[in-house]
Amino acid sequence: MKQFTSIHDVKNVDALIEKALFFKQNPIHSYIGERKVLGMVFFNPSLRTRMSTQKAAYNLGMDVIALNAGADGWAIETKDGVIMNGDKPEHINEAVQIMSSYCDILGVRTFAGLKNRNEDYAESILTKFLELSSVPVLSLESSTLHPLQSLTDMMTIRENGIKKPKVVLTWAPHPKALPQAVPNSFLQWVTKSDAEVVVTHPEGYELDIQFTQGATIEYDQNKAFEGADIIYAKNWSSYSAYGQILSTDRSWMVTKEKMALTNNASFMHCLPIRRNMIATDEVINESQVINQAGNRVWAAQAVLNELLNYEKENPNINEQGSIAYR
Repeated sequence: MKQFTSIHDVKNVDALIEKALFFKQNPIHSYIGERKVLGMVFFNPSLRTRMSTQKAAYNLGMDVIALNAGADGWAIETKDGVIMNGDKPEHINEAVQIMSSYCDILGVRTFAGLKNRNEDYAESILTKFLELSSVPVLSLESSTLHPLQSLTDMMTIRENGIKKPKVVLTWAPHPKALPQAVPNSFLQWVTKSDAEVVVTHPEGYELDIQFTQGATIEYDQNKAFEGADIIYAKNWSSYSAYGQILSTDRSWMVTKEKMALTNNASFMHCLPIRRNMIATDEVINESQVINQAGNRVWAAQAVLNELLNYEKENPNINEQGSIAYR
């Protein structure tokens, strides 16, 4: 695998899920990434993605360099053609080339600004990394997708052992406008699986149609929950009225009474979760969220393994960096 930015980079999704499950049972393979370096650049905060990916790299024997852009180094200008007379002395054009020369895999995390839909969906920062990096690029979440989370979600659903499950992605209220990356990405993966997929949300929260194809849209949350095997709750801001909060209707919070409508469904959420806003304490305390978050390590380990395999098959991939010297 040359890069990992979406499901489209994965040749065999089923095999990748099985590899993640294998690593969960057999975690330590330090010879695979021996003397290799994972670089991670964070333009936005991270807890699970940072720690799980770092742990996954250590399990494979890799060293890790993690950088908070603008805090651990110079502030980075990401736009081309600007006169750099402000407070950003480093340009992304040089920064990515240099960072990739120090690493064998380069990860980047960059959120949507939620001000301009065209700009966010163009994925300009991730695209720069893909264009300029001399080593495989790993998305640690982008403006529109979060593939590491989605692989984790598919692994967690598979662990439930239900054939052709009914999976419901439900919008839930939140005090802040949130990106569409997690729901977009989850739908991109789950609609390619052997599952019945339902998306439920208030009117006005329709996601980009490219991600909802293959799913049923249901505006009645209770009806959507009926007979469900998996309930995946997530807030997102409006796609049509881009970045706006159109509703904070707390009747969309997931409760024990709503879960009683399901087929004894497992409750999932990517975390962090706002208790008694997204879901009640009762629902969260009996949920899959801890196991789901723990699975982030094994999903990341499976992806890093695939990216390292690509690097082994292309030993001169980084002409300027450490690979060339080994």
